[in-house]
Amino acid sequence: MTPALRPDPLAPVSTAKVIITKVFVRGLAINAEVGVYPQERGILQPLIADVELDVATAGAEHLSQTVNYETIATAARAIAAEGHIELVELFAQRLAAACLADERVTKARVRVEKPMALAPHAQAAGVEITAVRA
Repeated sequence: MTPALRPDPLAPVSTAKVIITKVFVRGLAINAEVGVYPQERGILQPLIADVELDVATAGAEHLSQTVNYETIATAARAIAAEGHIELVELFAQRLAAACLADERVTKARVRVEKPMALAPHAQAAGVEITAVRA
């Protein structure tokens, strides 16, 4: 026996509950002093960050009930403003930690590309990390 269909298949399912919301920022451009080579000190280089957060939420209806993606951009700019960072991995770790400072964030995936790292032979090089709340 096949289950009966709802009268209006496009109507929202009233029993659905949002448990995790993905909040993301893609292609965030940041200028940072980053690199291990002497010629990379004292100069700003472009970084491109993609951030995806798992946010524990129960159907947010207002901005105060979720993570504002502007805070991700603000955190990335603040990390860059702190000064020289040797590794892109460290930049990604600091950004993930800043995102996890909000207790609603249960997981942060941060990908940071350094477009000039292997230019002109590659579009970008970089890292991707995933940090999970302990």
